Amino acid sequence: MLKKARNVAGKAARIIIPPKRAGISAQDTEKAREYIADYWGKLVRSHPVDEDSLIGVPRPYLVPSYDETASFDYNELYYWDSYFMVQGMLDAEHKDLVIGILEDFLYLFERYQVIPNASRTYLMGRSQPPFLTSFIFDVYNAYDMDKEWLRRAITIAEAEYKTVWLGTKKPNERLVHKGLSRYYDINYLHDLAEAESGWDMTPRFGRKALNFLPVDLNALLYKYEVDFARAARLLEDTKAAEKWEEASHKRQTTMNTLMYDQVKGLYFDYDYKKAKRGTVSSLAAYFPLWAGMVNEKQAAALVKSLRKFENKGGLATTDALPIGQFLPGNMPVQWAFPNGWAPLHFMVIEGLLKYGYQADADRIARKWLKTNLDWFNLHGVFLEKYNVISPDKPPQKGVYPSQTGFGWTNAVFERMCQQFLDPNNP
Repeated sequence: MLKKARNVAGKAARIIIPPKRAGISAQDTEKAREYIADYWGKLVRSHPVDEDSLIGVPRPYLVPSYDETASFDYNELYYWDSYFMVQGMLDAEHKDLVIGILEDFLYLFERYQVIPNASRTYLMGRSQPPFLTSFIFDVYNAYDMDKEWLRRAITIAEAEYKTVWLGTKKPNERLVHKGLSRYYDINYLHDLAEAESGWDMTPRFGRKALNFLPVDLNALLYKYEVDFARAARLLEDTKAAEKWEEASHKRQTTMNTLMYDQVKGLYFDYDYKKAKRGTVSSLAAYFPLWAGMVNEKQAAALVKSLRKFENKGGLATTDALPIGQFLPGNMPVQWAFPNGWAPLHFMVIEGLLKYGYQADADRIARKWLKTNLDWFNLHGVFLEKYNVISPDKPPQKGVYPSQTGFGWTNAVFERMCQQFLDPNNP
């Protein structure tokens, strides 16, 4: 099973699950999917030149959301939002847009030596969770790109990996302990480093994000190393492939030592200042499953531990925390119980599929689809996050206004419909 999982992880293959007759059906989702297809046009922006704080990029891109009645608006390109948005449009119709978004990221790194949180000058001090190599291989596989394109894209990704994520001093002081990295911000503030995690805000770090080696970040960097090895073999560079395979194995070993709790069957963020694991159980623990870096015993334990997170409406971002574990200082917490998020459902479900846990993936996907669909049928919109404990109630608010629309929710909904509901998906 482990060998199969690694092969699937390496190929970034899309696994299709045969549809079931019971429960939600493709027909039930028709209006919602029509809404999603129409909504993409509202999110497309083209800004080829710099304009005030907005950084120009050469190709059109997507913003996370658009609501003409809202006071909070987007015009900039976001890093990890974009990766999840394209998961619902890896098809011929959207080829130019998908490739263009990736090219914009490559351009941003070549220009600034970082892919910023978003394409604003005031957001240059940090990045977001790194999905660049996964994005590259999604495009390479979906659109049959040639090896020279792959060589150029991977070369830029290697530079991002070394410059940003393995940096040891300002402006990229992330590699801090035993070969593992942390989230960071050039202002050296814990809350801004937490913003780089994308989980703004979360109880995972106790508002001390700079002190933690996050399990999700380091699983993503393991995936980079695996992808670099795969690219090297495709480009017939055996020596480089072996170097990257050794690097991924070293990271895997260190993460298992510092972050994996055999008793609880979960990975935890590691507080390297206090030399101990964090105490918050979160869906970040499933990034290693998605990355293909766990063994069969660990995979089984992670599946068993899903009961900590699984609720009526899907997966909660964290387990139900004791009162004392919420953030100090009255900081609103949205990346926590009772909220569920589309990108985290995507990561968990893809991880389950890679290791052959199809029934678990199907069950969770259908819960999530129903939560999304029920809200859409009542209110005519999708949300950026949902209350998975009481799906008919609004989600817990965060540090910025709750958004409707919503890019990555729409994309993951469409992707899961393709995988779990469509009878003849190619």
